[in-house]
Amino acid sequence: MAAAGAALCLLTLCSLCFVGETSYQPTWESLDSRPLPAWYDEAKLGIFIHWGVFSVPSFRSEWFWQDWKGAKDKDVVDFMAANYKPDFTYADFGPQFTAEFYDPNRWADIFNASGAGYI
Repeated sequence: MAAAGAALCLLTLCSLCFVGETSYQPTWESLDSRPLPAWYDEAKLGIFIHWGVFSVPSFRSEWFWQDWKGAKDKDVVDFMAANYKPDFTYADFGPQFTAEFYDPNRWADIFNASGAGYI
């Protein structure tokens, strides 16, 4: 089961690396003219994963830093004030991002069992 999930992941990554001979321009019209890959268009379910340093506080999303320091969203600012020392920086999350419970085989099994057409 894990091997099938790993194979699905590898196949998805390989298909993303395929470079055709068509050239596109940096315009919406040009970008909208590109065809969807069959593996994407025909999939009934796909899984997008966002996992990084922003996962350490487990609050909000990958936009955590922007919400905290950029937009200064009250919920995020209050969360940081309640849970971290005043001089804590986003970079301070780095050493805490250890992925100690990361189990790629388990993830592959779950994704494979979900029936996702891509990950």
